[in-house]
Amino acid sequence: MSTDAAVTTDLEEILRAQQEATRAAGLPSAQTRRERIQRVVDLLVANHKDLTEAINEDFGGRIPAYSVMNDVLGSMVSLKHVRDSLEEWMIRSPRATGAMQDQLGATAYVSYQPKGSIGIIGTWNAPLFTLLSPLACALGAGNRAVLKPSEIVPNTAAVLAEAARRTLDPVEVAVVTGGPEVADLLTSLPFDHLVFTGSTTVGKLVMANAAKNLVPVTLELGGKSPSVLSRSADISSAASRLAIAKSTNAGQLCVSPDLIYVPRENTEAFIDAFTDQFTGLFPTIADNKDMVSIVSDRHLARIEGYIADAEERGARIITVPDEELSADTRRRPLRIVVDPPTDAQIMKEEIFGPAVVILPYDQLDSVVADINSRPKPLALYYFGTDLDEKESVLERTVSGGVTINDAMSHPGLSDAPFGGVGASGIGHYHGREGFLEFSHARTVFEAAQHDPRGEWGMLPPYGEGFEQMMLAQVTP
Repeated sequence: MSTDAAVTTDLEEILRAQQEATRAAGLPSAQTRRERIQRVVDLLVANHKDLTEAINEDFGGRIPAYSVMNDVLGSMVSLKHVRDSLEEWMIRSPRATGAMQDQLGATAYVSYQPKGSIGIIGTWNAPLFTLLSPLACALGAGNRAVLKPSEIVPNTAAVLAEAARRTLDPVEVAVVTGGPEVADLLTSLPFDHLVFTGSTTVGKLVMANAAKNLVPVTLELGGKSPSVLSRSADISSAASRLAIAKSTNAGQLCVSPDLIYVPRENTEAFIDAFTDQFTGLFPTIADNKDMVSIVSDRHLARIEGYIADAEERGARIITVPDEELSADTRRRPLRIVVDPPTDAQIMKEEIFGPAVVILPYDQLDSVVADINSRPKPLALYYFGTDLDEKESVLERTVSGGVTINDAMSHPGLSDAPFGGVGASGIGHYHGREGFLEFSHARTVFEAAQHDPRGEWGMLPPYGEGFEQMMLAQVTP
């Protein structure tokens, strides 16, 4: 039997066992939920060294300290926030019954039930965070879960699966590994909710599979997140913060800035400041262990293809720092692509790597129109001090989230939802909204002891006054 076939058999059995255990156990207490979350925290504490070394090996160069910050601590912040908040979120929400029912003594409330077993498919660029951050909310809502790491980071997947086998009860949280065939099966099974992080193209396939069993989905996708520099922006500060954001994980993040709109008269000043700031962070690239490698040869070829296409179409390419590209490593300098034509590939596809597009503009209205002509992005960034202009941009655009005068800050908020809209995603996790995402909001109505409807002429046989009684309530 092949490895994927063996995992397929295990996966179906794990789902059956989790759903049976959910039915048998009933509503898990706050203490049970906290204990489940704590076991995941303990797994990270005990295995962080092996996990971050595996990530380094999979990337071909990502220093473990960065992975501790991004994946281990990022996941732990989510897990601990949910662990420490879930009891408050579990409280029933009282609701009005209407004046008549209320006077008679009826009550109503909404309770939050676990959905059951949640399937979570992570991605390679943040291989722990994209699994364990949504898991935090799923466990906080009282669910069980099956995690599938990306096959693009096989060493990380193997270490996580082995750590889970030693630490976690698979009837509560299981980890399965394998390729696209396993992901295809997982999304075709009757889970009670599915979470997928990845590309919009694959997200559509996940949604189609989930529809076979009417399984609800949370899709954290991506898109071309724009940055808008106002004429009121501090160019030096904006350049610094965007250089930091664009260098993070070598641009291999779903919220990495793809497009930077700059007032035409400030374009060269911004490029100079941006170049200086990036070079200050990374004076060299090929031999610099602080720079994260592009994850695979395939992704490297994809990014280089975008650059070559833009250059062939007449775009100006600025390499930062300006050094020869090395065939001995997948670490690459930042390529700044200035004002490429609209039909260039880099204007259509999410970059997901060390390149960025600079788009000079004359009027802000044209920037808003261009953003709105594209699929709704996962993130939007605005730099400036003009409050009216800021509000105008926020009111006239739609994105998953926004950071003002910085980039990539809002996804790190534990107490606010993170997710996309339209082509950049469906649903969200983090915070109370994440708890609600993985809960069934169940309305409960408790009737009053006395039912006066017959006395009031509201039951058959209807008297002459029934219609008048109804019509009297049709008011503006």
